[in-house]
Amino acid sequence: MPAVRREVRGTPGRAMSASSGDSDDKRPPLLQRAEVVSFAVVALLIISVVAVLYVARAFFLPTVTALVIGTMLSPAARFFERYGIPRPVSAVLIVTATCAGLVFMVALISAPVMEWTTRLPELGPRLKDKFHVFDRPIALWHQLQGLFGAAPAAGETGFPLPKIEWVQPTLEFLSPTFTEILLFFAVLVLFIASWPDLRRALILNFAGHDSRLRALRVLNAIESNLGGYLLTVTMINMGLGIATGLIGAVTGMPNPAGLGALAATLNYIPIIGPIVTFVVLAAVGIITSSTLAAGMVAAGAFAVAAFIEGHFVTPTIIGRRLELNALAVFIALAFWTWLWGPMGAFLSSPILIVGLVLKEHLMPVKDASFPEL
Repeated sequence: MPAVRREVRGTPGRAMSASSGDSDDKRPPLLQRAEVVSFAVVALLIISVVAVLYVARAFFLPTVTALVIGTMLSPAARFFERYGIPRPVSAVLIVTATCAGLVFMVALISAPVMEWTTRLPELGPRLKDKFHVFDRPIALWHQLQGLFGAAPAAGETGFPLPKIEWVQPTLEFLSPTFTEILLFFAVLVLFIASWPDLRRALILNFAGHDSRLRALRVLNAIESNLGGYLLTVTMINMGLGIATGLIGAVTGMPNPAGLGALAATLNYIPIIGPIVTFVVLAAVGIITSSTLAAGMVAAGAFAVAAFIEGHFVTPTIIGRRLELNALAVFIALAFWTWLWGPMGAFLSSPILIVGLVLKEHLMPVKDASFPEL
């Protein structure tokens, strides 16, 4: 019995000393093992989803595009329903009007493209005469190459141009097939026509009043934000297209209406669209103008208009509805362009808006105060 008493008395002392030592020397880990495992599982899930979206792009690209565009156009179908037009009929009318607008824009853009392709043989000598101003920098560039042992080939007078054998395979890879186009229009019409029933079924799948109310708010917010985004961006792009057409007419550019349609269409793709329009205006201006400086006037004026639109007009209008971080927009643009090509670039901002809406409703920030050290 005395031995037992000594053992019982000694144990709490050792436990207290150990606990006090741990509390003084050790801190709880920043990440628990369960959190690391959860992060790894989520990362593997994301990688798997991205791989499936890339491999099965022939199905997912037209389907997701139709769902996003259908959500954007759903407010228009609801507007027609108020005047007694059935939902299926309004869906067909909306899709037909949208296709007519796209065909009109393509016709405006394709006219100058067809004209310039027939004049390609005479453009080479004209460009060579315009770029005589760069003869001295090119000579210095060749001298610099010679210092490093990379002498230019015989007869080479300018910068080596990159090979363009990749252009045709890339266009074949990015061009949609007839099956993809048919799938897109079928899903778009059916989605707009049956969206109220689909939304009701989605909401009723949740159990409980609170869950259904949250799902209803999320769907309404996505539809409202995407519809407002499409309408706002379309109006802004039309204004930029009109400004580009006026710039082309004032500076004497050929086919200013086609250039304005090109600017309005490409501006749906953030960052990349204005850059491509600037390059096109610069190329056309240099070819058609008498001097190099005169050819850059239209491109410079467009750069000013695009800067005002991108840094003042669009943030002021869209920023009141949704705050899109510039870095997030750029990363989303790069990712979806890599994954799905030009249509992915178009879908990058709407998908980012959907993600932002889901984050605001499913993971609301309760404490917005920044922690202090």
